[in-house]
Amino acid sequence: MITRRAAIVAAVALTLAAPAFAQSAYDLGPEQPGRPRTKPNPAAIAAISKDYQFVEPGVFTVATNAGTPPLATYATDSKTLVGADPDVAQLVADGLGLKLKLVPTPWADWPLGVISGKYDAAISNIGVTEQRKEKFDFSTYRLGLHGFFVKADSKVETIAEPKDAAGLRIVLGAGTNQERILLEWSRRNVAAGRQPIELITFDDEANRLLALSSGRADVIVQPHAQLLFIQQRDKNIKRVGVLSAGWPERSDVAVATRKGAGLAQAVTLALEGAYRDGSFDAVLKRWGVEEERLDKPETNPHGLPKY
Repeated sequence: MITRRAAIVAAVALTLAAPAFAQSAYDLGPEQPGRPRTKPNPAAIAAISKDYQFVEPGVFTVATNAGTPPLATYATDSKTLVGADPDVAQLVADGLGLKLKLVPTPWADWPLGVISGKYDAAISNIGVTEQRKEKFDFSTYRLGLHGFFVKADSKVETIAEPKDAAGLRIVLGAGTNQERILLEWSRRNVAAGRQPIELITFDDEANRLLALSSGRADVIVQPHAQLLFIQQRDKNIKRVGVLSAGWPERSDVAVATRKGAGLAQAVTLALEGAYRDGSFDAVLKRWGVEEERLDKPETNPHGLPKY
């Protein structure tokens, strides 16, 4: 039997070369002619609880955070939401036989919005945790990965385990899961007689990138997809490693719906249909995140533990 730990290792043992993109640049135009679509899924539609009332009849209302390209961002018209998560939301809406309404929502606001019934779901790079499962149901669709990226001319070649990061200056967001992980990596390095990791924290991405480009930091750590977007845009950083966003556990990203609302299994079935017909893979390829594909969608799998 393959252990969960072995599955985690396999999931993050990726090649260091950045994946080939489906196109030379991301399509950030508001028209989105290449957005994959799927057909209504009878099984998914039948699985919607008879008691569930959508925010708007016939409409799937979804909250998403517009500040995380290529997962979700504003198009060139500064108002249309585009990205991998909006595309996934479209596939789920299609599978449920509904129209899609995307609502730009700050990260901190989606939980109350879903619980209160302001949104039918949130699709915003949300990781499944045991604590969140107390209030939400989840339908998984993607792996959560963090990326280690360095300047294009850096001599750092590989970061795959704590010893590879010993003595390096790593810039990241304060209070993030990345910080928790790398504090533990640093502790293990010190316990093994190696140099600690120096963590440099900034709340905003611009300052993190400036720290890297100016030489104040050796490495930047952020969600993997965001750094791939920056690499494609700026052409001045390269990937040297990835790790699970829930290290040492696997981290699954999911559609979040109100707990017990009777919608989660329908969403999972809609995602399964998109997996089968290839439209889901087309979304991942379109936004350069094919490596984050899960083997299959699941409803309420084991989540990350409480820390």
